[in-house]
Amino acid sequence: MDFATLSAARYSLRKFSDRPVEPEKLAVVLEAAHNAPTAHNNQPQRVFVLQSREALEKADECMDSHFAPPMILAVAYDPEVAWKRAQDGKNHGEIDASIACAQIMLQAADLGLGTTYVGMFDPDKLLAAFPEMAGLVPIALIPIGYPAEGAHPARLHTTRIPLEEMVQTL
Repeated sequence: MDFATLSAARYSLRKFSDRPVEPEKLAVVLEAAHNAPTAHNNQPQRVFVLQSREALEKADECMDSHFAPPMILAVAYDPEVAWKRAQDGKNHGEIDASIACAQIMLQAADLGLGTTYVGMFDPDKLLAAFPEMAGLVPIALIPIGYPAEGAHPARLHTTRIPLEEMVQTL
């Protein structure tokens, strides 16, 4: 499908089937995160594939929303690797990791998979549950999998502010 159709059709999936994500599809999704543009190409984004029952349960305990997906991608960044803007020291790691999240979600949608960007989680609890993330800043948990029967976009999915309100030409 073309990009305009894909970006309009993609929605936050909240009802997952228990069908596992095929390793080859996961590899394509992870490559999309790997190819994401980053400031000065420093590539501070880090992705953790949570798919064991234990890992999914630990992640679920850190989240405010519960979707029972077959897999969660935890996205973080390394603040030491991320580019910092000279003028004010702004660390661009969160921006870089967010771009990787967008590419993950769009690539997944292109493969027939659904995702949800979850920012409602306890980062300290997540870091304690996953010592492999030490030194990183987690920004999102992305449940990923196939839509369950009857899954559909939320009622506000297509509600948008007018384009003229969002865009200004100067």
